[in-house]
Amino acid sequence: MRLLVANRGEIAVRIFRACRDLGIETVAIFSDADRTAPHVAMSDYAVRLGPPPARESYLNVPAILEAARKTGAKLIHPGYGFLAENAGFARACVEAGFVFVGPTPEALEAMGSKTGSRRLMEAAGVPVVPGTTRAASGTEELKEFARRAGYPVLLKASAGGGGKGMRRVDSESDLDAAFARVSSEARAFFSDGAVYAEKLIAHPRHVEVQVVGDARGNRVAVGERECSLQRRHQKVVEECPSPAVGEELRSRLLSAALDAARAVEYTSCGTVEFLLAPDGSFYFLEMNTRLQVEHTVTEEVFGVDLAAEMIRIALGEPLSFRSEDLSRRGHAIECRLYAEDPLHDFAPSPGVISSLRLPAGPGVRHDIGIEQGSSVPFDYDPMLGKLVVFGRDRAQAIARLSRALAEYEITGVETTLPLFRRLTAEPDFLSGAFDVQWLERRLSEGLLEPEPVSQEDVMIAAVALSDAPVRKPEGEAVAPSVWRRTARLETLRRR
Repeated sequence: MRLLVANRGEIAVRIFRACRDLGIETVAIFSDADRTAPHVAMSDYAVRLGPPPARESYLNVPAILEAARKTGAKLIHPGYGFLAENAGFARACVEAGFVFVGPTPEALEAMGSKTGSRRLMEAAGVPVVPGTTRAASGTEELKEFARRAGYPVLLKASAGGGGKGMRRVDSESDLDAAFARVSSEARAFFSDGAVYAEKLIAHPRHVEVQVVGDARGNRVAVGERECSLQRRHQKVVEECPSPAVGEELRSRLLSAALDAARAVEYTSCGTVEFLLAPDGSFYFLEMNTRLQVEHTVTEEVFGVDLAAEMIRIALGEPLSFRSEDLSRRGHAIECRLYAEDPLHDFAPSPGVISSLRLPAGPGVRHDIGIEQGSSVPFDYDPMLGKLVVFGRDRAQAIARLSRALAEYEITGVETTLPLFRRLTAEPDFLSGAFDVQWLERRLSEGLLEPEPVSQEDVMIAAVALSDAPVRKPEGEAVAPSVWRRTARLETLRRR
């Protein structure tokens, strides 16, 4: 049996590993930009799709289906991004005789529309943020809603996702321009200019619930994840469990997520996302009908393999676990590593990975799609991979994260490692006292501003560059440690 992953990078590598555990052969697809990428080298079979632009490669449905036919693949897994939540692609796979590893096209359609899914959730009794339930035909009905609900409101693309097509509106005088901007972004990113409005919840947290269902009607909620550390509406750091959720609230969240999954007879892995208000009330945000980037933290805490579970479900097998089989243990945190320069407004940083050293030791996992010598193209999402740490509790997980970040070295492109190193020293992060706007506020306040450089910093950095030993005050000669060297060189580079 063979499975084709209609994707690239670290998610393709992750799915290939699950396939190997299950004894399934793998098929990679690639553009010219990814000819030597790790996911291609790791596969049993590989098929070139075309030039780098996604529309000519990873979004080229006929070429993907032909690659599956040519290699004898039976299953097609979409990964995340690209065609992962595209009902048309799922239906094309099924009609062509392949097994689509994901939910049914009907479930994708039902939850793919933000306005349609809101109506479904309201009917199912799932709490929903006050908002419009149909795409707006113009700004007058949005203004009418905003007058009733009160400002600020959030304009959102009905077909949106990934933080695209969203804009906060603080007053009626700003609404016309905001509507034009969001509608334009929606057409550009999703080929659908439909826009709706929601009441903006003040200082919310973003908490989501992992759900899994099979074709026999079995559905399980596999805990919650904390995803409030975001920049420009995109998640940066995720953890499981949420430090803001106690047992009573957890029970209500999981119950609401299962109600949402039942409302669309959901099969496969999916995620129900909620906004959690400071008073403990929560509201349905959206359902991601795919494997999430941050599924790793749930796997670490609950000891399940969600990627493999998706494949088994697609093959018609029942869930391999029940709710009563699950036992939450410890705490896991994930950092998304991007090829972006956080010291220059997170500008993309394409290039070639000239050196790479991954941290190791207890409680450290990598889901990564690069290696030394890998090319990081400009054409795709700049995420390189994820660093995941696990500890017996949140304090140990943070300690291991700090240690792993100090060991991590990558050159040739700029990355978001400096951001994560700063976060692990932030009191609000350490205490778990943050909301979805917290990171943006701290960045605007100078989270990444250069720190003062001492004479000792200069000496250690100079020695690190020369590989000479350091003379400690008591006279003992030692080589500078990699942890200290990394931190000091980074400090000087920010000057």
